Amino acid sequence: MSKVPLEELRAFCLTALGKSGLSSEDAARSVDVLVMTDLWGVYTHGTKSLRGYVSRLRAGGLNPKGKPKVVAQGSSWAKVDGDSSLAMVTSLFAMERAMEKARQTGIAVATVFNSCHFGAAGYYTNWAAQRGFVGLAVANDIPSVGMVGACGPLLGTNPFAFSAPSADGRPMNLDFATSVVAGGKIYRLAREGKTAPEGWLVDLQGRPTQDPSLYYQKASILPMAGHKGYGLCLLVEVLAGALTGARMRDKIGSWIKDAPEQSTGHGHFFLAIHAETLCPDFGVRMEGLSNELRSFPVAQDANPMMIPGDLERSSEKKARAEGLDLPLDVRESLAGLAMDLGIPAPTGCQA
Repeated sequence: MSKVPLEELRAFCLTALGKSGLSSEDAARSVDVLVMTDLWGVYTHGTKSLRGYVSRLRAGGLNPKGKPKVVAQGSSWAKVDGDSSLAMVTSLFAMERAMEKARQTGIAVATVFNSCHFGAAGYYTNWAAQRGFVGLAVANDIPSVGMVGACGPLLGTNPFAFSAPSADGRPMNLDFATSVVAGGKIYRLAREGKTAPEGWLVDLQGRPTQDPSLYYQKASILPMAGHKGYGLCLLVEVLAGALTGARMRDKIGSWIKDAPEQSTGHGHFFLAIHAETLCPDFGVRMEGLSNELRSFPVAQDANPMMIPGDLERSSEKKARAEGLDLPLDVRESLAGLAMDLGIPAPTGCQA
């Protein structure tokens, strides 16, 4: 299967968003998020999602001319109405507001309501880290995570990401779903006719199941690390839902399943710490910490130690040099979007 040229993929995504009514600036910022996510090898949250976003932009569930705005603020906080804009636009706007205030106060937060699925949380924190900030980003989502014994989903997969800058320009960057696995991986197993590993899913009677085709409608993912992951899920719901004024739990709309003319009402929470304000040599200390961990002794035949972000940087370097080796489901989604819009698909993504 041929590699997908990076610039060709970017151009295709820009055309698709332009045809959906986005300004050139909003389209470019959004494409930066989605394509970088693919470069990192996080294919569940990259350009595969574009077809769903475009469907909502064209139907009215997302507002292509929306403008996120600050509706209340203080010296170290801002509350942002996303105006049902594409959530990449809103999330960068909100993180920028948090960073602006943190430059003055050392630490600041921005909360977001009236938004949608925002893609990879780690993009926004890494973006902040590249500018000298420790960043944190979380978002709530439709209930799809249960517990053993719970007869149905309780909370969303509620992602959590943080990044920290380093003097060598290689930020620490951690991004994970608070469930045992991201929902996109369950969908992929079902599509490929494979069985889910034990400990991933429970059915609507609270009993373990390994059938990924039941997911979402008839089964829930389990939280990571049992009650600890459940607690993290709750923390994200508090920060991204209760604190922001956004919808919570089953009041949130599904950006995939619900009618595309309906808004989803997701909430997000962003925190920025201006690292040098609190610790002038923070970047040097982080570089030292990271390199100590990378050089830590490992067992015979084991891979060298890595810090969060190393794997993604390696993937990005290879993809920039060789082109993107997109999985089949991503190629099919891009091909479907090309058919929807009547435009040529990128090389390697033709139907």
